[in-house]
Amino acid sequence: MTTPTTPTPRFDRGRWAEGGPETVLPGVHRIPLPLPDDGLRAVNVYALEGLTEGLVLIDGGWSIPESRKALEDALSGLGHDLGEISHILVTHIHRDHYTQAVELRRLLGSRVYLGAGERRGLELLGELRSDQPAGSLRTLRLAGAHELAERIEALDHGGFDPSLWEAPDRWLEEEELHFGDATLTVVPTPGHTRGHVVYLDRARGLLFSGDHVLPHITPSIGFELGGTALPLGDYLNSLHRMTTLSDAQLLPAHGPVGASVHARTEELLSHHDERLGETLSVLGERTRNAYEVASELGWTRRKLPFTELNPFNQMLAVNETAAHLDVLVARGRARCRRSADGVNWYSATTAAE
Repeated sequence: MTTPTTPTPRFDRGRWAEGGPETVLPGVHRIPLPLPDDGLRAVNVYALEGLTEGLVLIDGGWSIPESRKALEDALSGLGHDLGEISHILVTHIHRDHYTQAVELRRLLGSRVYLGAGERRGLELLGELRSDQPAGSLRTLRLAGAHELAERIEALDHGGFDPSLWEAPDRWLEEEELHFGDATLTVVPTPGHTRGHVVYLDRARGLLFSGDHVLPHITPSIGFELGGTALPLGDYLNSLHRMTTLSDAQLLPAHGPVGASVHARTEELLSHHDERLGETLSVLGERTRNAYEVASELGWTRRKLPFTELNPFNQMLAVNETAAHLDVLVARGRARCRRSADGVNWYSATTAAE
């Protein structure tokens, strides 16, 4: 789940999510678009001027009327209109980043770009034709949370519109995109989703980080279809990779513009080290499933009991706990066996092992 790791009054009040565009640098503007009934409140898209004819957007937003109006108003305030959007570079496949990009392409002819690792997830959406979080439901059942899985299945997930999940114009690998004299480097960062990418503008010292590096929270891990066997391991590897790139200013998809990407990355790595330790401590000397471990961990910055989370956030909590347990297994700190009823049971290893 998206767990706060750095308490700041600015983030708690959500000021970053309010109002119109914020100019980060000349020609680079942060535009928060609303996410109604979502704890994240808004998603940032970034409008880039002067790279090519028209505007380049980083991420597209969620295809809902409120989001489109907010984008139109923000661009108008900058002296532009929707018709100038020529390219939309999406960081990952989640609906608050991808679906409005597809809608804008249909309306305007804009070109949409997406990481190649999202191809299987997009195919599965077309096959399942459902907004139910099928991958997470499977993880719940492996975790022994069968009743919670049934409650999630019964929720209204908003309906499925297949027209919003069309393939992009271009699948991106690790590569450089050239717009006029400007270059954006595409860096694959699997973890939050299998095909998540970030865009590095080395010349201006900017990293458009999507949900990979966020200023005050850590993203949910593997919340997708077609994920990998060890999504948290992928995420931690992707975080380590950030420290090998030149440092840059953090331009995230949720939250205010940050300072050093390297500094925030080190905070996130430290947070996950602490969480792995807490997970191992709760596991103790018993054999337990991920649901049982999640039920004894504290959640959010306030360390809320698991029972105080709503069903959706309980699902994210169980998925996150399973991801941490699987990393402990991969590191030799725990072992896992699957019972005949399809539940994964974990136990800590001893020093002798």
